[in-house]
Formats: sequence, C-alpha cells, structure tokens
Amino acid sequence: MQGTAEEEGGGTAVIRGEKGPRLIFGTLYPAYYSYKAVKSKDIKEYVKWMMYWIIFALFTTAETFTDIFLCWFPFYYELKIAFVAWLLSPYTKGSSLLYRKFVHPTLSSKEKEIDDCLIQAKDRSYDALVHFGKRGLNVAATAAVMAASKVKVQVRVVTHSILSAAIASSSQV
Repeated sequence: MQGTAEEEGGGTAVIRGEKGPRLIFGTLYPAYYSYKAVKSKDIKEYVKWMMYWIIFALFTTAETFTDIFLCWFPFYYELKIAFVAWLLSPYTKGSSLLYRKFVHPTLSSKEKEIDDCLIQAKDRSYDALVHFGKRGLNVAATAAVMAASKVKVQVRVVTHSILSAAIASSSQV
C-alpha cells in the first residue's frame, strides 16, 4: 500500500511511497533549517521558513481533500513530491512566491473576519466544553449513586444471610 509504514525484520519501520520523501524533504529538512534559523537569529532565514511552513500547512490541508479525488490521477504522488521540492528550492523560491502573491494578500484582506471567526469558535468551544463537562459529571454522579445503592442492597442481603445462618447454627447447638 502506498504511503504506509510497515514493520520489517528487526523492528525497523520502512516508509514507502510518497510519504517517505515528503516526510524527509517536506517536514524534517525544513524543520532542521527552521531550528537553525531560530538559533542563529537570522531574521531573513526565519521569515523564509515561516513562509514555507504557512504554505506547507495550506498544502497539507488541501491534500487531505485532493487525495480523495485525485489519487487515481497518473503521477499524482510524484507531482506532490515535485511540488514540495519546488516549494523548498532556493532557486525557485516557491513558498515565498506563493506566500507573497496569494496567501499574504488574501489573509491581509480577510484578517478581521478570520480573527472574529476564531474568537467566536473559541467562545463556542469553551461553552460546549463546560456544557458537556457538566453533563459528564452528572452522568458519573448518577452512576456512582446507583452503584452505591446496589452495593448497599447487596450488603444487606449478605448480612441477612450471614445473620440467618448464624442464628440457625446457634439454635442447633
């Protein structure tokens, strides 16, 4: 199966298909150079890698949907690998080009609406968390009370049986 990890002899995971090159060149290589940019405090490199990560995040999000519909397309996975290489290339500066031409202008013009949606989503998620948290606690409390009452009934039955047996054995003596 393409893009899966399989266990081979000795417990070593082998990455196959398009996931291996994408993992190495699309994620690990940029992550290491992002680390170096942060460590060196080189603002130009830092900005370059931030643009890459923004584009790569959009690419990863888009491929979630395109993989469903375009995986049958000849050389689809090879084109994705070539696209990541184009994004990374210092000669093409693909991520910088896409960021400056499309992403930055779009996000700049929609920034207020996006921020409002994020704030609204944050508020709703907090309210939902509190609501479902309360429901969960109510269910847990009800289950605990029911379990305790069942235990109480069982203790009474056992106690009654023990007392009955003790009375019966003492009356036989």
